[in-house]
Amino acid sequence: MKNKRLITRRDTILAAGALSLLPPRVNAASFREITWDDLIPAGIPYAEIVGEGDYDEENDTWRPVFDENATKLNTSLDGASVKLPGYIIPLEVGAKGVASFVLVPYVGACIHVPPPPANQLVFVSTESPWPSDDLWDAVWVYGRLSTKLQTTEVAEIGYQLTADRIEGYEW
Repeated sequence: MKNKRLITRRDTILAAGALSLLPPRVNAASFREITWDDLIPAGIPYAEIVGEGDYDEENDTWRPVFDENATKLNTSLDGASVKLPGYIIPLEVGAKGVASFVLVPYVGACIHVPPPPANQLVFVSTESPWPSDDLWDAVWVYGRLSTKLQTTEVAEIGYQLTADRIEGYEW
C-alpha cells in the first residue's frame, strides 16, 4: 500500500501564499481582451456614429457632428474586467507620472483634432501612475469598465475604468 499524504491546512495556506507571489501576467487571463469596436453597441455601424461635420475656417479644423449613436454605450460591458489597447491623453500629471487620463483609439486624438465620439473614449484613473515620458507609446490598460457618460474639459466620455495595471503595448 502506498503512503498517502494528507493535505493540511498549513499546506493550503503555503500554496496560496506562493501563488500570490506570481507575477501579475499570470492573472491576465481574468481580463477579457476587447477592441474599440466592442465599445459600440451591437447593430450600430461606426459610420452611423460620426456625421458629416463642419469645417471651422477660423481655426482651420474639422468639427465632427455626432448623431445620437455617438453616446450609445455597450452596457453589456458594464462591470466587466477588460484589457483594452490605446493611447494616453493625460488629464492629471504629477511627479510620479500620469494618474488620470483619457484612453483613445489612435495617437493624437483630442490634442489638435476634434475628439472621437463619447463611445470611443475611456476615462482612466490609476493608483500607479504611468511614466509621463512614455505618453506617445501605445499601452494596454487592465481594469473594471463602467458605462457612464461624463463631460470633461477634453470631451464627452462614455466609459470609465479604474486601472489595475497598465503596460506597454508590444506589436
